[in-house]
Amino acid sequence: MHRNSVFIKFQNLKSIFPGVVLALIFCLFSQGINNVLAIEIFATTKSPISTVLIAILLGILMGNAFTPRPGMMVGLEFTQQYILKLGIIFLGIRLSFTDLVKFGSIAIPLIIFCIIGVLVLIKLLIKKVPISSKMSYLIAIGTSVCGATAIVATAPVINAKKTEVAYAIANITLFGVIAMLIYPYFAEWYFDNNSLEVGLFLGTSIHETSQVAAAGLIYDQQFNNPDTLNVATVTKLIRNTFLVILIPLFAFLYNRGEIKDQKYSILGIFPYFVIGFIGMIIVRNLGDQFFSIENNNFYNWSKFIEYLNILATVFLTMAMAAVGISINLGELKSMGYKPFVVGLIAAVTVGIISLIYIESVKNFLF
Repeated sequence: MHRNSVFIKFQNLKSIFPGVVLALIFCLFSQGINNVLAIEIFATTKSPISTVLIAILLGILMGNAFTPRPGMMVGLEFTQQYILKLGIIFLGIRLSFTDLVKFGSIAIPLIIFCIIGVLVLIKLLIKKVPISSKMSYLIAIGTSVCGATAIVATAPVINAKKTEVAYAIANITLFGVIAMLIYPYFAEWYFDNNSLEVGLFLGTSIHETSQVAAAGLIYDQQFNNPDTLNVATVTKLIRNTFLVILIPLFAFLYNRGEIKDQKYSILGIFPYFVIGFIGMIIVRNLGDQFFSIENNNFYNWSKFIEYLNILATVFLTMAMAAVGISINLGELKSMGYKPFVVGLIAAVTVGIISLIYIESVKNFLF
Protein backbone atom coordinates (compact mmCIF):
# COMPACT_ATOMS: atom_id res chain seq x y z
CA MET A 1 0.00 0.00 0.00
CA HIS A 2 2.79 2.34 0.93
CA ARG A 3 4.63 1.51 -2.30
CA ASN A 4 1.49 2.29 -4.35
CA SER A 5 1.01 5.67 -2.66
CA VAL A 6 4.64 6.60 -3.33
CA PHE A 7 4.18 5.61 -7.00
CA ILE A 8 1.01 7.76 -7.26
CA LYS A 9 2.83 10.74 -5.79
CA PHE A 10 5.69 10.22 -8.23
CA GLN A 11 3.23 10.06 -11.13
CA ASN A 12 1.59 13.32 -9.96
CA LEU A 13 5.00 14.97 -9.72
CA LYS A 14 5.89 13.67 -13.17
CA SER A 15 2.66 15.09 -14.63
CA ILE A 16 3.28 18.64 -13.39
CA PHE A 17 7.01 18.69 -14.17
CA PRO A 18 6.85 19.65 -17.91
CA GLY A 19 4.53 22.62 -17.36
CA VAL A 20 6.52 23.92 -14.38
CA VAL A 21 9.77 23.65 -16.33
CA LEU A 22 8.16 25.47 -19.28
CA ALA A 23 7.12 28.33 -16.96
CA LEU A 24 10.67 28.47 -15.54
CA ILE A 25 12.15 28.57 -19.06
CA PHE A 26 9.85 31.48 -19.95
CA CYS A 27 10.92 33.25 -16.74
CA LEU A 28 14.63 32.86 -17.54
CA PHE A 29 14.14 33.72 -21.21
CA SER A 30 12.25 36.88 -20.21
CA GLN A 31 15.12 37.90 -17.95
CA GLY A 32 17.51 37.33 -20.84
CA ILE A 33 15.41 39.51 -23.15
CA ASN A 34 15.31 42.16 -20.43
CA ASN A 35 19.12 42.14 -20.21
CA VAL A 36 19.51 42.35 -24.00
CA LEU A 37 17.09 45.28 -24.20
CA ALA A 38 18.93 47.12 -21.44
CA ILE A 39 22.53 46.49 -22.45
CA GLU A 40 22.51 46.02 -26.23
CA ILE A 41 19.60 48.19 -27.41
CA PHE A 42 19.07 51.00 -24.88
CA ALA A 43 22.62 50.99 -23.41
CA THR A 44 21.24 51.39 -19.88
CA THR A 45 21.40 49.38 -16.66
CA LYS A 46 17.65 48.78 -16.74
CA SER A 47 15.29 47.88 -19.58
CA PRO A 48 12.20 50.08 -20.12
CA ILE A 49 10.16 46.84 -20.11
CA SER A 50 10.17 44.77 -16.92
CA THR A 51 10.87 41.03 -16.79
CA VAL A 52 7.36 40.25 -15.52
CA LEU A 53 5.77 42.24 -18.34
CA ILE A 54 7.92 40.45 -20.91
CA ALA A 55 7.00 37.07 -19.36
CA ILE A 56 3.25 37.55 -19.62
CA LEU A 57 3.36 39.08 -23.12
CA LEU A 58 5.66 36.31 -24.30
CA GLY A 59 3.33 33.76 -22.72
CA ILE A 60 0.26 35.20 -24.47
CA LEU A 61 2.10 35.28 -27.80
CA MET A 62 3.41 31.72 -27.59
CA GLY A 63 0.27 30.29 -26.03
CA ASN A 64 -1.87 31.55 -28.90
CA ALA A 65 0.61 30.84 -31.68
CA PHE A 66 1.12 27.23 -30.51
CA THR A 67 -1.53 25.26 -28.64
CA PRO A 68 0.02 23.88 -25.43
CA ARG A 69 -0.22 20.12 -25.02
CA PRO A 70 -2.65 18.85 -22.35
CA GLY A 71 0.32 17.44 -20.43
CA MET A 72 1.84 20.92 -20.27
CA MET A 73 -1.39 22.49 -19.00
CA VAL A 74 -1.33 20.39 -15.82
CA GLY A 75 1.99 21.91 -14.76
CA LEU A 76 1.01 25.39 -15.91
CA GLU A 77 -2.14 25.24 -13.79
CA PHE A 78 -0.05 24.01 -10.84
CA THR A 79 2.26 26.99 -11.35
CA GLN A 80 -0.68 29.42 -11.38
CA GLN A 81 -2.26 27.84 -8.32
CA TYR A 82 0.58 26.87 -5.99
CA ILE A 83 3.90 28.33 -7.11
CA LEU A 84 2.16 31.73 -7.33
CA LYS A 85 0.93 31.39 -3.73
CA LEU A 86 4.36 30.29 -2.56
CA GLY A 87 5.85 33.38 -4.19
CA ILE A 88 3.32 35.60 -2.42
CA ILE A 89 4.04 33.89 0.90
CA PHE A 90 7.76 34.57 0.40
CA LEU A 91 6.99 38.26 -0.12
CA GLY A 92 6.12 38.39 3.59
CA ILE A 93 9.84 38.15 4.40
CA ARG A 94 10.14 41.80 3.28
CA LEU A 95 7.76 43.23 5.88
CA SER A 96 7.68 44.11 9.56
CA PHE A 97 4.68 43.95 11.90
CA THR A 98 4.61 47.74 11.89
CA ASP A 99 4.30 47.80 8.10
CA LEU A 100 1.48 45.24 8.17
CA VAL A 101 -0.55 47.20 10.72
CA LYS A 102 0.16 50.56 9.06
CA PHE A 103 -0.69 49.47 5.51
CA GLY A 104 -3.65 47.36 6.62
CA SER A 105 -5.31 50.08 8.68
CA ILE A 106 -5.16 52.49 5.74
CA ALA A 107 -6.21 49.88 3.16
CA ILE A 108 -9.33 48.47 4.86
CA PRO A 109 -11.59 51.57 4.49
CA LEU A 110 -10.49 51.95 0.86
CA ILE A 111 -11.28 48.29 0.15
CA ILE A 112 -14.75 48.65 1.68
CA PHE A 113 -15.48 51.75 -0.44
CA CYS A 114 -14.36 49.95 -3.61
CA ILE A 115 -16.47 46.87 -2.87
CA ILE A 116 -19.62 48.89 -2.12
CA GLY A 117 -19.06 51.10 -5.18
CA VAL A 118 -18.74 48.14 -7.56
CA LEU A 119 -21.76 46.31 -6.10
CA VAL A 120 -23.99 49.39 -6.47
CA LEU A 121 -22.68 50.08 -9.98
CA ILE A 122 -23.28 46.52 -11.19
CA LYS A 123 -26.82 46.64 -9.82
CA LEU A 124 -27.51 49.81 -11.83
CA LEU A 125 -25.68 48.63 -14.95
CA ILE A 126 -27.62 45.42 -15.50
CA LYS A 127 -30.77 47.50 -15.99
CA LYS A 128 -29.12 49.18 -18.98
CA VAL A 129 -26.97 46.32 -20.26
CA PRO A 130 -29.06 43.17 -19.81
CA ILE A 131 -27.03 40.20 -18.60
CA SER A 132 -28.09 37.45 -16.22
CA SER A 133 -28.22 38.36 -12.54
CA LYS A 134 -25.93 35.43 -11.77
CA MET A 135 -23.26 36.72 -14.13
CA SER A 136 -23.62 40.20 -12.68
CA TYR A 137 -22.94 38.82 -9.19
CA LEU A 138 -19.90 36.92 -10.46
CA ILE A 139 -18.45 39.96 -12.26
CA ALA A 140 -19.12 42.12 -9.20
CA ILE A 141 -17.34 39.87 -6.71
CA GLY A 142 -14.54 39.11 -9.18
CA THR A 143 -13.88 42.80 -9.76
CA SER A 144 -14.21 43.94 -6.15
CA VAL A 145 -12.51 41.10 -4.26
CA CYS A 146 -10.11 38.62 -5.85
CA GLY A 147 -10.84 37.75 -9.43
CA ALA A 148 -11.30 34.17 -10.61
CA THR A 149 -10.95 32.70 -7.11
CA ALA A 150 -13.92 34.73 -5.90
CA ILE A 151 -15.94 33.78 -9.00
CA VAL A 152 -15.30 30.05 -8.60
CA ALA A 153 -16.09 30.20 -4.86
CA THR A 154 -19.32 32.18 -5.41
CA ALA A 155 -20.71 30.20 -8.36
CA PRO A 156 -22.03 27.20 -6.37
CA VAL A 157 -23.91 29.28 -3.79
CA ILE A 158 -25.90 31.14 -6.50
CA ASN A 159 -26.23 28.11 -8.81
CA ALA A 160 -24.36 29.80 -11.67
CA LYS A 161 -24.02 27.88 -14.95
CA LYS A 162 -20.63 26.80 -16.25
CA THR A 163 -20.92 29.19 -19.19
CA GLU A 164 -21.63 32.11 -16.84
CA VAL A 165 -18.59 31.20 -14.76
CA ALA A 166 -16.44 30.96 -17.91
CA TYR A 167 -17.69 34.35 -19.19
CA ALA A 168 -17.06 36.02 -15.83
CA ILE A 169 -13.55 34.57 -15.50
CA ALA A 170 -12.66 35.59 -19.07
CA ASN A 171 -13.98 39.07 -18.28
CA ILE A 172 -11.91 39.41 -15.12
CA THR A 173 -8.81 37.97 -16.78
CA LEU A 174 -8.96 40.35 -19.74
CA PHE A 175 -9.42 43.59 -17.80
CA GLY A 176 -7.15 42.49 -14.97
CA VAL A 177 -4.29 41.82 -17.39
CA ILE A 178 -4.85 45.16 -19.15
CA ALA A 179 -4.81 46.97 -15.78
CA MET A 180 -1.70 45.03 -14.73
CA LEU A 181 0.14 46.21 -17.85
CA ILE A 182 -0.99 49.85 -17.77
CA TYR A 183 -1.56 50.85 -14.15
CA PRO A 184 2.08 50.70 -12.90
CA TYR A 185 3.07 53.34 -15.48
CA PHE A 186 -0.09 55.38 -14.95
CA ALA A 187 0.46 55.26 -11.16
CA GLU A 188 4.05 56.48 -11.51
CA TRP A 189 2.83 59.44 -13.58
CA TYR A 190 -0.12 60.23 -11.32
CA PHE A 191 1.35 59.61 -7.83
CA ASP A 192 4.94 60.66 -8.60
CA ASN A 193 6.69 57.66 -6.99
CA ASN A 194 4.75 57.78 -3.70
CA SER A 195 5.02 54.13 -2.69
CA LEU A 196 2.06 54.14 -0.28
CA GLU A 197 -0.36 55.76 -2.72
CA VAL A 198 0.78 53.66 -5.67
CA GLY A 199 0.58 50.44 -3.64
CA LEU A 200 -2.92 51.20 -2.40
CA PHE A 201 -4.06 52.01 -5.92
CA LEU A 202 -2.58 48.85 -7.45
CA GLY A 203 -3.85 46.69 -4.58
CA THR A 204 -7.46 47.86 -4.93
CA SER A 205 -7.90 48.50 -8.66
CA ILE A 206 -6.46 45.28 -10.16
CA HIS A 207 -8.50 42.08 -9.93
CA GLU A 208 -6.35 38.99 -9.38
CA THR A 209 -3.76 38.44 -6.65
CA SER A 210 -1.26 37.35 -9.30
CA GLN A 211 -1.95 40.49 -11.34
CA VAL A 212 -1.48 42.77 -8.32
CA ALA A 213 1.79 41.06 -7.40
CA ALA A 214 2.97 41.31 -11.01
CA ALA A 215 2.01 45.00 -11.23
CA GLY A 216 3.90 45.65 -7.98
CA LEU A 217 6.93 43.83 -9.36
CA ILE A 218 6.74 45.77 -12.63
CA TYR A 219 6.66 49.01 -10.65
CA ASP A 220 9.55 47.90 -8.43
CA GLN A 221 11.67 46.78 -11.39
CA GLN A 222 11.03 49.89 -13.45
CA PHE A 223 10.95 52.61 -10.79
CA ASN A 224 13.13 51.06 -8.06
CA ASN A 225 10.51 51.25 -5.33
CA PRO A 226 10.13 47.91 -3.47
CA ASP A 227 7.83 49.41 -0.82
CA THR A 228 5.11 49.68 -3.48
CA LEU A 229 5.04 45.90 -3.88
CA ASN A 230 4.76 45.50 -0.10
CA VAL A 231 1.79 47.89 0.17
CA ALA A 232 0.04 46.42 -2.88
CA THR A 233 0.45 42.85 -1.60
CA VAL A 234 -0.88 43.62 1.89
CA THR A 235 -3.82 45.55 0.41
CA LYS A 236 -4.70 42.73 -1.99
CA LEU A 237 -4.46 39.99 0.63
CA ILE A 238 -6.79 41.95 2.92
CA ARG A 239 -9.19 42.24 -0.05
CA ASN A 240 -9.03 38.47 -0.45
CA THR A 241 -10.17 37.87 3.13
CA PHE A 242 -13.41 39.76 2.39
CA LEU A 243 -14.52 36.58 0.60
CA VAL A 244 -15.46 35.25 4.03
CA ILE A 245 -18.03 38.06 4.36
CA LEU A 246 -19.19 38.52 0.79
CA ILE A 247 -19.92 34.95 -0.29
CA PRO A 248 -22.47 34.36 2.51
CA LEU A 249 -23.90 37.83 1.74
CA PHE A 250 -24.25 37.02 -1.97
CA ALA A 251 -25.88 33.69 -1.13
CA PHE A 252 -28.42 35.51 1.04
CA LEU A 253 -29.12 38.29 -1.48
CA TYR A 254 -29.53 35.96 -4.42
CA ASN A 255 -31.64 33.36 -2.62
CA ARG A 256 -33.73 35.61 -0.37
CA GLY A 257 -37.42 34.86 -0.51
CA GLU A 258 -36.70 31.30 -1.65
CA ILE A 259 -36.15 28.18 0.38
CA LYS A 260 -32.65 27.09 -0.51
CA ASP A 261 -30.34 24.68 1.18
CA GLN A 262 -27.10 26.36 0.22
CA LYS A 263 -24.04 24.86 1.84
CA TYR A 264 -20.65 26.49 1.92
CA SER A 265 -17.77 26.35 4.32
CA ILE A 266 -16.09 29.47 5.68
CA LEU A 267 -12.95 27.40 6.10
CA GLY A 268 -13.28 26.25 2.49
CA ILE A 269 -13.35 29.76 1.04
CA PHE A 270 -10.69 31.33 3.27
CA PRO A 271 -7.46 32.15 1.35
CA TYR A 272 -4.98 30.22 3.49
CA PHE A 273 -1.89 31.60 1.79
CA VAL A 274 -2.69 34.86 3.62
CA ILE A 275 -1.78 33.01 6.82
CA GLY A 276 1.45 31.86 5.19
CA PHE A 277 2.24 35.47 4.24
CA ILE A 278 1.69 36.62 7.83
CA GLY A 279 3.73 33.65 9.07
CA MET A 280 6.65 34.79 6.91
CA ILE A 281 6.38 38.28 8.45
CA ILE A 282 6.64 36.62 11.87
CA VAL A 283 9.71 34.66 10.72
CA ARG A 284 11.34 37.87 9.48
CA ASN A 285 10.72 39.78 12.69
CA LEU A 286 11.80 36.95 14.99
CA GLY A 287 14.89 36.40 12.86
CA ASP A 288 15.83 40.08 13.03
CA GLN A 289 15.54 39.95 16.80
CA PHE A 290 17.53 36.73 17.14
CA PHE A 291 20.30 37.55 14.66
CA SER A 292 21.24 40.99 15.88
CA ILE A 293 23.92 43.12 14.22
CA GLU A 294 26.43 41.99 16.86
CA ASN A 295 25.83 38.35 16.02
CA ASN A 296 28.14 36.82 13.43
CA ASN A 297 25.20 34.99 11.84
CA PHE A 298 23.43 38.22 10.85
CA TYR A 299 25.18 38.16 7.47
CA ASN A 300 23.85 34.66 6.79
CA TRP A 301 20.36 35.75 7.89
CA SER A 302 20.52 38.72 5.49
CA LYS A 303 21.56 36.43 2.64
CA PHE A 304 18.67 34.08 3.49
CA ILE A 305 16.23 37.01 3.21
CA GLU A 306 17.82 38.04 -0.08
CA TYR A 307 17.45 34.50 -1.49
CA LEU A 308 13.78 34.35 -0.49
CA ASN A 309 13.21 37.70 -2.20
CA ILE A 310 14.80 36.35 -5.38
CA LEU A 311 12.71 33.17 -5.17
CA ALA A 312 9.55 35.24 -4.72
CA THR A 313 10.36 37.20 -7.88
CA VAL A 314 11.15 34.03 -9.85
CA PHE A 315 7.98 32.26 -8.70
CA LEU A 316 5.76 35.25 -9.49
CA THR A 317 7.36 35.66 -12.93
CA MET A 318 6.84 31.94 -13.61
CA ALA A 319 3.20 32.26 -12.57
CA MET A 320 2.60 35.21 -14.89
CA ALA A 321 4.23 33.36 -17.79
CA ALA A 322 1.87 30.44 -17.06
CA VAL A 323 -1.10 32.84 -16.96
CA GLY A 324 -0.07 34.28 -20.34
CA ILE A 325 0.29 30.84 -21.95
CA SER A 326 -3.15 29.86 -20.62
CA ILE A 327 -4.99 32.89 -22.06
CA ASN A 328 -6.87 31.88 -25.20
CA LEU A 329 -7.65 35.04 -27.17
CA GLY A 330 -9.93 33.10 -29.53
CA GLU A 331 -12.25 32.16 -26.65
CA LEU A 332 -12.51 35.80 -25.55
CA LYS A 333 -13.78 36.80 -29.01
CA SER A 334 -16.64 34.30 -28.92
CA MET A 335 -18.22 35.47 -25.68
CA GLY A 336 -20.19 38.49 -26.86
CA TYR A 337 -19.81 42.11 -25.85
CA LYS A 338 -22.44 42.74 -23.14
CA PRO A 339 -20.64 41.08 -20.22
CA PHE A 340 -17.42 42.80 -21.28
CA VAL A 341 -19.12 46.21 -21.30
CA VAL A 342 -20.21 45.60 -17.71
CA GLY A 343 -16.75 44.30 -16.78
CA LEU A 344 -14.98 47.25 -18.41
CA ILE A 345 -17.14 49.82 -16.63
CA ALA A 346 -16.72 47.97 -13.32
CA ALA A 347 -12.93 47.79 -13.75
CA VAL A 348 -12.66 51.50 -14.58
CA THR A 349 -15.00 52.41 -11.72
CA VAL A 350 -13.02 50.55 -9.06
CA GLY A 351 -9.91 52.40 -10.26
CA ILE A 352 -11.68 55.77 -10.12
CA ILE A 353 -13.05 55.07 -6.62
CA SER A 354 -9.54 54.15 -5.49
CA LEU A 355 -8.11 57.40 -6.92
CA ILE A 356 -10.84 59.54 -5.36
CA TYR A 357 -10.44 57.94 -1.94
CA ILE A 358 -6.64 58.27 -1.94
CA GLU A 359 -6.87 61.92 -3.03
CA SER A 360 -9.51 62.63 -0.36
CA VAL A 361 -7.64 61.18 2.63
CA LYS A 362 -3.96 61.58 1.78
CA ASN A 363 -3.67 64.88 3.65
CA PHE A 364 -4.92 63.15 6.81
CA LEU A 365 -3.19 59.77 6.61
CA PHE A 366 -0.04 60.05 4.48
